[in-house]
Amino acid sequence: MRTSILLAFGAGVLALGACQQSTKAPFNQGVCYAVELGPDGAAPKFNVVAENQPQIEFCAARLEEMRQRFLRMGGTRREIIGAYQGRFIFIDRAGVSFGQTLEGSRFMALARTGDGRLAIPGAIQQEVDGGPATAPTAPAPPAN
Repeated sequence: MRTSILLAFGAGVLALGACQQSTKAPFNQGVCYAVELGPDGAAPKFNVVAENQPQIEFCAARLEEMRQRFLRMGGTRREIIGAYQGRFIFIDRAGVSFGQTLEGSRFMALARTGDGRLAIPGAIQQEVDGGPATAPTAPAPPAN
């Protein structure tokens, strides 16, 4: 009886582990990849876009350049997925977001301005309000 309970529990744990299979990005120092999703069930392909990139934001800029270049040549793909040092980069019409896995949650890093440029979300709010997004401005000293 005890053995069958342990076997059932073990099978359940394995089944849950199989459901949460996630694609991980390669971790090569300073290498920026463009990710091509394969057909259903196929592993994605990682194509090198740039090397010696010091930060993930530089990789996102290289991917945005690639996206714009393809659009100028008549391409229709507006969403790009990239990878940099174990993280995924997602570029779409909202902006740039980062994620640990291809299927998991994403965190917004850069948002698009009204003219399509990428900016830090706090800077966009500053343009809307006319003041800094984080700290109020000091009042002017009284006139004597």
